Amino acid sequence: MGKLVLTGGISSAEGTAGGGITPWAMIGTQATEKELGFAANLSYGHTDDYRIETASVMAGWHERVEFSLAHQTLDTGITGRTLVGPQGLDLKQTIVGAKVRLFGDAILDADSLMPAVSVGVQHKRLDAGELSPTLRSLDASNTGTDVYVSATKLFLKPGLLVNATLRATKANQNGFLGFGGNANDDYELMSEFSVAKLIRSDLAVGMEYRFMPNNLRLDTPNGNGLAADSWKDLFIAWAPSKNLSLTAAYVDFGRIVPATTQGRDQTGFYVSAQLTF
Repeated sequence: MGKLVLTGGISSAEGTAGGGITPWAMIGTQATEKELGFAANLSYGHTDDYRIETASVMAGWHERVEFSLAHQTLDTGITGRTLVGPQGLDLKQTIVGAKVRLFGDAILDADSLMPAVSVGVQHKRLDAGELSPTLRSLDASNTGTDVYVSATKLFLKPGLLVNATLRATKANQNGFLGFGGNANDDYELMSEFSVAKLIRSDLAVGMEYRFMPNNLRLDTPNGNGLAADSWKDLFIAWAPSKNLSLTAAYVDFGRIVPATTQGRDQTGFYVSAQLTF
C-alpha cells in the first residue's frame, strides 16, 4: 500500500529525501519494508542574481537504504559576466548520495519520543568551467564528500514533523564554489533544521534553516567578497495523488559572492515536482 503521503519527504536540491535544502532521516519513495521504490524530481530556483535547475532520481529499498543521483546547473548571472565576460557562466554539479536508516521508524514510533535516525554520504563533483582557475587560486577543490546524521521525529496526532541534521562538510555554497579554501580547508560540523506541519492529509507547510561554512576569503573594500550566509526557506508541499508531490518555497540564501552582487541577499522562489513509486 506504500507510505502515508508526504511522510517520505520530497527530493532535496541534493537529490536525497527530505525538505528542499536539508535531508531527513526518512527513506524516500513510496516503498515500505520488503519493497523497492523509485522517484524522479525536477526543480527550479530563482533568486535576485542566480538561477538553479536540478534533476534527480532516487531509489529506496526495504525502508532501510536510499540511493540518489542529482545533477545541478547554476546560472551565475551577473557574477559570471563579471568574472568571465558577457557570455556568462554556468556551474554544473553532480551529487551521488547514499543513506542508511539506523533505527527508529517515523510512523511505528509516532506514539513515543524515539526519532528515526539515519546516516548519509554525498559525493559532489563540480564542473566550474572558466571559473576553475579562480577556485584553484583560492585553494578550493572541485570534489568533496559530505557526511551527515539526521534525526526526524513525526508527531502523528498533531501532524508535526521535526528534523535535525548534523553535517561534516567542506562545501562552499553547497559545492558551487568548490570545497575548502584559503580561509579554511578542514571539515566543519554544520547544523540544519526543519519543521513541517500537516494541514491536512495531502498538504503541509514548513520552514528550514541550514548553516553554511566560510572557507573562502577575498578581501574587498566592504569586507569578504566571498562571504557565505545560512540558507533558509518557507515551503508548502501538496500531494494531489499518492505518486505526485508539488512544492513551492520562498528561499533566502544570504550573500553569494557579494563582491559582484553589491552584497545583496539572494532571495527568491523555488518550485519542485516529484513522481514516486
